[in-house]
Amino acid sequence: MTTLTAPPTPPTPPPPKAVERPRSVRRRSRAGRTMHGGRLSYVILAVALLFSAFPFYWTIVAASRSNADLAQVPPTLLPGPHLIKNFEAVLEEADIAKALLNSLIVSGSIMVGTVLCCTLAGFAFAKLRFRGRGALLAVTVGTMMIPPQLGVIPLFMLIAELQWVNQLQAVILPGLVSAFGVFFMRQYLVQSLPDELIEAARVDGASTARIFWSVVVPIARPGMAVLGMLTFMAAWNDFFWPIIALSSQEPTVQVALRQLGGGYVHDQSVIMAGTLLGTLPVLLVFGLLGRQIVGGIMQGAVKG
Repeated sequence: MTTLTAPPTPPTPPPPKAVERPRSVRRRSRAGRTMHGGRLSYVILAVALLFSAFPFYWTIVAASRSNADLAQVPPTLLPGPHLIKNFEAVLEEADIAKALLNSLIVSGSIMVGTVLCCTLAGFAFAKLRFRGRGALLAVTVGTMMIPPQLGVIPLFMLIAELQWVNQLQAVILPGLVSAFGVFFMRQYLVQSLPDELIEAARVDGASTARIFWSVVVPIARPGMAVLGMLTFMAAWNDFFWPIIALSSQEPTVQVALRQLGGGYVHDQSVIMAGTLLGTLPVLLVFGLLGRQIVGGIMQGAVKG
């Protein structure tokens, strides 16, 4: 009698080992997580926002109140009904409309000229090779250490020789190029503009001017927006040189604000109303360039 035996059971294979992901993948997955701030972060941001926005809010409150309301103790913190009246007083005491137009012309011209010239110079210092580049850059940066007040007398003698006193070009031309703008755009293009793009454009037969307009400008647009906003604000708020080169017949905003609230007792509400009018164009420029500014900050924060 034959005995049937069961076939031997095959050995159970060991469980597969977990495949370890490369470090780069693990880092990428951790980097892709959304970061959430704690309650302390939101409290700090709220306090910073309060301290930053309160001066502008107080300007609105003071511009809409009378001078007697501002002298109360404790002062009122709510806007009042005198905003239109104070605006009318500003227009009567100073030619603020002409001052706004002059400031727009001066600040806009300086902004466009500075952005264009400084981007050209920054591109040359960052990516072009020429003799004396390092020494010339050192001299350019070194001029930032010279106080601008030292050049007021020879600059005024020059514009007087050109018969530009009390004309807008006396304020525009000295500010068309700045050493800070050249250094800023040079540093931005060093980090953001790869050398391979320039080499590829030269292989395709593009000239230096074509490379600048077709390759450099699109990449440098966020940095140009940041420089444009900073330059516009500096030119708009400049008081020292316009008060020397211009008169009350051709004022900028800062020169015109000096004429407000005159008398034995200064009318602070009228002064604040004029200040509010002079601040609105700066807020408009920031609103137009804000997205480019944020894009420039994010591009500078991300490294390949």
